[in-house]
Amino acid sequence: MSDSSVDRRTLLKTAVAGLVALPCAGLVRRAEADELPHLSEQDSLGMAMGYVHDAKKVDPNKVPQYKAGSFCHNCVQLTGKEGDEWRPCNLFPGKLVNKDGWCKVWVLKPGAKPG
Repeated sequence: MSDSSVDRRTLLKTAVAGLVALPCAGLVRRAEADELPHLSEQDSLGMAMGYVHDAKKVDPNKVPQYKAGSFCHNCVQLTGKEGDEWRPCNLFPGKLVNKDGWCKVWVLKPGAKPG
């Protein structure tokens, strides 16, 4: 066999091993996300951003940035598994926010509908 055959075989084996490892890495990240603490409404960054666990409790007269139908679950900043009640947010690293929450940095996710 030539050296290039062995190199190709080694490359293919490594690539397959990498593809097999990807789902496992996702499980590790998922487990870490489950262990993150919930963002408190009294958290200093949360307070600065006007974060609340329940967007329905926001008074639009007191918070003019609030738009009816704005929730964390339809915000571009929310990540994690669709449908989970508590999920990671790009704005609050290391903490989970409630999918029905809201903050002043809310931006409608492309393709999502308010409400």
